[in-house]
Amino acid sequence: MTAHHRTPALLRTSLLLIAVLAAFAFAGCGREAPSAPGGLTLAAPPKGGDFTLQTADGPLASQSYRGKVIALYFGYTYCPDVCPTSLAALGEALALLTPAELAQVQPLFISVDPERDALPRLKEYAAFFHPRMIGATGSPAEVAAVAGAYGASYARQDIKSEGGYVVDHSSFVYLIAPDGRLAASLPHGSTPEAMAAALRKLLPPAR
Repeated sequence: MTAHHRTPALLRTSLLLIAVLAAFAFAGCGREAPSAPGGLTLAAPPKGGDFTLQTADGPLASQSYRGKVIALYFGYTYCPDVCPTSLAALGEALALLTPAELAQVQPLFISVDPERDALPRLKEYAAFFHPRMIGATGSPAEVAAVAGAYGASYARQDIKSEGGYVVDHSSFVYLIAPDGRLAASLPHGSTPEAMAAALRKLLPPAR
């Protein structure tokens, strides 16, 4: 792809990030990249598994999406950098899919900060990146159980900030296959094109 053709997509991503930072910029998100000094990586080898959490529209059970690919990300709405970057890239990846392909993908954003991330706020935040994206969370124990199953790391850091504290967290997009198994963990910095290709590999055959 030429630089000329990549410019519109890059511009859209830049404008999206500026807008979301203006709307949701409060203090704090942990750095994450496997090679980043001080960043958090996977807490344990992820095994995945079904879960049920809450959304603004009621309970969400992951098993209800059998037959579809789930793109799962852990973060929080007060994050000013890593989350918007990763979710914007995921949104761009979803935009690369055909309507038929997109209908077979469900993006989910799980907040690791249930204390501050009220369900209406989560719904608005997730939908900003893509209208199909659903924001969910639960009690601290429920969130910890789901994060642990997927190997996601996060830790609250009490420092002076507008939000009161920050949450350092790992940054991976987990792809759950149509049969419910964890099929891939895409690292922070994955391009929209790479994400779209990984999603397509997991889509059920066209009928």
